[in-house]
Amino acid sequence: MIQIGLIALVALTFSILATPLLRRAALRVGVVAVPRARDLHVAPVPLLGGAAIYGGFVAALLLFGDRFYIRELVAILIGATLISLFGLADDRWGLGALAKLGGQLLAGVVLVLGGTQVHLAAQPWLNWALTIIWVVGITNALNFLDNMDGLSGGVATIAAAFFLLLAAMNTPRQVLVGAMAAALIGACVGFLRYNLNPATIFMGDTGSLFLGFVLAALAIKLRFMANTPLVTWMVPVCVLALPIFDTALVLVSRLRRGVNPFTTAGKDHLSHRLHALGMTRREAVLTCYLMAGACGLVGVYLTQARPLEAYVVGGALAATGVAAIIWLERVCPSGQRGRPMP
Repeated sequence: MIQIGLIALVALTFSILATPLLRRAALRVGVVAVPRARDLHVAPVPLLGGAAIYGGFVAALLLFGDRFYIRELVAILIGATLISLFGLADDRWGLGALAKLGGQLLAGVVLVLGGTQVHLAAQPWLNWALTIIWVVGITNALNFLDNMDGLSGGVATIAAAFFLLLAAMNTPRQVLVGAMAAALIGACVGFLRYNLNPATIFMGDTGSLFLGFVLAALAIKLRFMANTPLVTWMVPVCVLALPIFDTALVLVSRLRRGVNPFTTAGKDHLSHRLHALGMTRREAVLTCYLMAGACGLVGVYLTQARPLEAYVVGGALAATGVAAIIWLERVCPSGQRGRPMP
């Protein structure tokens, strides 16, 4: 526990100290988010906050991480660095969707080569494919979720806290998962000091892609010796259910409107719709936090559930998500309150 505490403290301290420095640097070199029609901010905001999250995470693990798992840790750090560099390039110069997808695929391959992969199928190639799909999906889900002050960083903090709890609950305790989760919590909390509404700095794609990649890796690394994989595969899905739901909502909405969901942006995310339904932006973000926490609790329950119980609960959560998408599409299409869609 002392090691975990030190890792979280170093990441927190680094992030708190580095974020204002990077804010000034971003303004000086012009790495800023210029307001567009779909944006909520009205003045240019610096975009290098993700570099502070990345730096705090890496510094904490290098200083106090367990060297026993160095091979897998190195692979995760290399993949995280690659994905962050692609995000930084997008923040500075702008990258196309295919270029960013290529970076995510490359980072996923590095993860697999380093030994971090899904173990659900009998065929190795299928496990590799599932790993790449999971990594790309969750990475993009956190990137999609970064649409309101404090949202992506806060949800990532909650998910990392549940991964830390799950790592501690299992026997033997999973030191690497716990260490990475603690580093992520500290780095995100330090950044949120400046990113909560009204934000003075954004994480940009540098941060959102990094958070998604690391959370995807943490989910794969978790092991549940006291239960069967028939059940436990649902645990990380529940912990990350909020960003998965938001992505599904956006995909359904944009496909219904006949627009490309990956090249078209808009105010059709869950947070935007909650705001359109009457919540303030801060209330919308806090509501998303509560939803993420509730889904995480379901994930913790599933670690102790029998298969029948687990699938009933998991099915109920999935059905709730589908019903929520249908309801939001009717009462608040495209993030704008108006006539229900057919």
